[in-house]
Amino acid sequence: MIRIELDEPTLARTRIATSPLWEVLTSLFVLQRHPKEAPWPYTAWARHARRVLDEVPATGPARLLTVGLPAPDFLSPLPTSAAPTLADQLAELRATPAEVIAEQIPRYYDPDDLPGWLGPFVTDRRAALDRLADGIEAYWDAAIAPWWPAMRAALDEEVLHRARALAAHGPDALLADLHERVRWEKPVLTLVKPSEQQFTAVDQRLLLIPLIFSQGALICATDHPEIIAVSYQARGAVVLAEGGPSSAPRTTPATDRLAVLVGRGRAQVLRALTRPATTAGLAATLGLAPSTVSEQLSALLTAGVVHRRRVGRRVLYGLEPAGVALVQLIGDEPASASA
Repeated sequence: MIRIELDEPTLARTRIATSPLWEVLTSLFVLQRHPKEAPWPYTAWARHARRVLDEVPATGPARLLTVGLPAPDFLSPLPTSAAPTLADQLAELRATPAEVIAEQIPRYYDPDDLPGWLGPFVTDRRAALDRLADGIEAYWDAAIAPWWPAMRAALDEEVLHRARALAAHGPDALLADLHERVRWEKPVLTLVKPSEQQFTAVDQRLLLIPLIFSQGALICATDHPEIIAVSYQARGAVVLAEGGPSSAPRTTPATDRLAVLVGRGRAQVLRALTRPATTAGLAATLGLAPSTVSEQLSALLTAGVVHRRRVGRRVLYGLEPAGVALVQLIGDEPASASA
C-alpha cells in the first residue's frame, strides 16, 4: 500500500490533468506486466506495440523508462498544464536542469554507485535526455499515435466528468469515487499496490492524472517540491480494442448477455455511459460513427434507460436508474473481457 496523508491546503488545491508522457510510461508497464498476452482491451494494442519495439530500433531508448525501478521523477516529468501535448512534455524532458537531476537521484541511488543506465544523465546530461526523448517520440509515433485521437476524446470526457464532480461536491467526493484501487479515508489517500510506502503532503497541490494505460501501474510521484501526483485508471480503455491501425488484430469478448438483450451497439453505449459522455466522446471511445451513436442513444432515450442534460455548450448523456440496473445486473462482460 502507498499511503499519502493530505493536509487541508493540499486537498483544496486538487487539480486534474492528462499526460501523454505518462501514457507512454504506463503503456510500457502494461507490456512488462504481461510478457505473453495482455488482457482485453489491451490485447490487440499490445501485440502491435511489441512488434514496434522489436522492429523499430529507434524506439529502444524508451525502454529505459521501465529498466530501473524505482526511478527519479525527472525521467517522466509532471504535466505543467491541464492537457499538454507529447511535444510539450518532451521539450520539458530535454530541458531538465542538471540541479533537478542532482537533487532527485540521491533519493533513489547512491550517487557514487549509480547503475549503468542512469549514469549518463549525470555525465552527459543533454545527450542522455535527447536520446531518451527521441526514443519516446519514435515509440509514441508507431505504438500509440494511431490510437491517440480516440484516447484523447475518452480522456476529455473523463476530465470533464471529474471536473464537474470536483466543482459540485468538492475533493472529498471526488477522491471517494476515483477508482477501486484508490481509497480515500480522510486525510489518507491509499493506492492499493504491493509496495509499502508512506508520504505526507503539507501545503502542496494534489494532481490527479487519468490514464488509459493505468492498469499497468498506479503511479505516485513525490519528487516535485510543490506537487504530489497520483495516476488512476480512466474509463475508455476500450478504444484500444476498437481503434488503431487496420493491421492490428482486434479482440472481441464472447457471449455478452447485455448485447444479447439489447444489441451489441446499445450494450457498448450503456456500458460507456456509466460515466456521462457526449455523442462525440462516445463515438471516439467506442470507435463508432457519430451517426451510429446518435441512433443508439435515441433508442435508449425512448426506452427510458438514458437521459440527456445540457452543460454549457455540451450535451451530456447518462444512465437513468433503469440503465444502471441493466448494466449492474446483467451487463457484466465475460471474465476474458475484463480490463
